[in-house]
Amino acid sequence: MTELDRTLLPGRLGNPSLTFADDPRADPRIVAALAGADGFAPGVEPLGPDATIEECLEYTRLFEETNAKGHDLLWSIMPTYDDVEQTTETITGVDGNEISLYVHRPKRADGEAIPCVVHTHGGGMVLMTAADPLFVRWRNELARAGMLVVGVEFQNGGGRLGSHPFPAGLNDCASAVQWVDARRAEFGISTIVISGESGGGNLSIATTLKAHKEGWRSAIDGVFSMCPYIYGGYADPDPALLSLRENDGYLLACAEMASMVRVYDPTGEHARNPLAWPYHAERGDVEGLPPHVVSVNELDPLRDEGLAFARKLLDAGVPTTSRVLANTPHGGDVATPDVTPDLMASTIDAIRAFARRL
Repeated sequence: MTELDRTLLPGRLGNPSLTFADDPRADPRIVAALAGADGFAPGVEPLGPDATIEECLEYTRLFEETNAKGHDLLWSIMPTYDDVEQTTETITGVDGNEISLYVHRPKRADGEAIPCVVHTHGGGMVLMTAADPLFVRWRNELARAGMLVVGVEFQNGGGRLGSHPFPAGLNDCASAVQWVDARRAEFGISTIVISGESGGGNLSIATTLKAHKEGWRSAIDGVFSMCPYIYGGYADPDPALLSLRENDGYLLACAEMASMVRVYDPTGEHARNPLAWPYHAERGDVEGLPPHVVSVNELDPLRDEGLAFARKLLDAGVPTTSRVLANTPHGGDVATPDVTPDLMASTIDAIRAFARRL
């Protein structure tokens, strides 16, 4: 390939030093909002491939701590949700631990059944919490749109809610879904959709795979997975997953994801276990799953693993729709609601429409 040919390739495939801010495809509103920011945890340097598990755990602690410095601002600009009732339930998980469930329900006079979204938050299954302002706002927006929303405070692999590697967080999500399913009539639920972004996208799919394997798949009517983090092989990416090179370092880098993988699966024994990394599911694992929507961001390193998984679902006969949000980085429709309210509204509308037609 000549140098001229290479420059015609998108993103870092054509220019290895390109950043999200310099990519001509990037939404200028998001570029302006992120001006000066270097990833989701500025100043926290990714670890090398030989890092110890202790170093990886410390990395997740620093990442989470740095990311949390923006929480005061997010709380200060949080809209008032007078039309949403927020309560907290505490349940006991299958592992005997207590799990907080954050319930958001729209205030309404009629008794019509409404869809329920069980939300599994992002953070690579190893950091951040369901009580963080970004996720509180997301659940409130879903509830304002007419859905009952249950956010799961699952055990993380690292950070302040860790250290609980796979399958602790997955088990918590499974316990939450089964608890909600048992209360369909009590809560006036028409359908149950499990949905999350990034690591939460992993858990939404993995929980459904677990339900299917264990015989309680009827508890989940649909899956809406956003920018799912489901591959796991970020230390040595498959060349077929072009976005891992094309968009590497666009707020999210393979090096930092590799460190998080170590925290979620310290021994690496689950590297190809579809309950840990659903990308590796085979046809027999996914046949008979409920309908899925897989929503990805064009300028996200994770874009192609999500699309590859969606194709796998389609090949197995699972009703599946894919969405590609052009011009956006990882989680761009969730992370910048005041900057790109149209993107947030588009995804919320898509979740609501999906849940209602199940």
